[in-house]
Amino acid sequence: MTFKDDFIVVCQSQLHGKGLFTKKQIEKGTIIIKIIGEEVDELECIRRENEENNVYIFYKNDNCYVDVSNNEKLRYLNHSCKFNCYVDEDQNGELVLIASRDIEAYEELTIDYGFDEIYQLCKCDDCNKKIQLSNNLSMKSNFFEY
Repeated sequence: MTFKDDFIVVCQSQLHGKGLFTKKQIEKGTIIIKIIGEEVDELECIRRENEENNVYIFYKNDNCYVDVSNNEKLRYLNHSCKFNCYVDEDQNGELVLIASRDIEAYEELTIDYGFDEIYQLCKCDDCNKKIQLSNNLSMKSNFFEY
């Protein structure tokens, strides 16, 4: 399957620095763009995160990650708690960005990064609730330790 992503552009974001935006309306469930980058194993992923502060890596499977730090568009995919996209595998096992709801033209494309550190940096009510839930679960598990 060939993807045309010429309707996806990088612009200034109100969320963080630059972001990915669509120039056209996108229907829920539409594959927007293929996640293209260098595939690395878990050890290399950890090294790049720790030594290079590389945060542009997507999880594909237990020992395969996709580093999009050199991708001219995907590196600008920002986190939002009110995300409008998600990443999944297509029928060929390739990672793709999919619209999780109808998206209006000129709207920023966002995903939930899905890790605790981002929730601590974000100041929205949804992230504060996720942090509180995580802290409560942590306190409960500590309560039952002997």
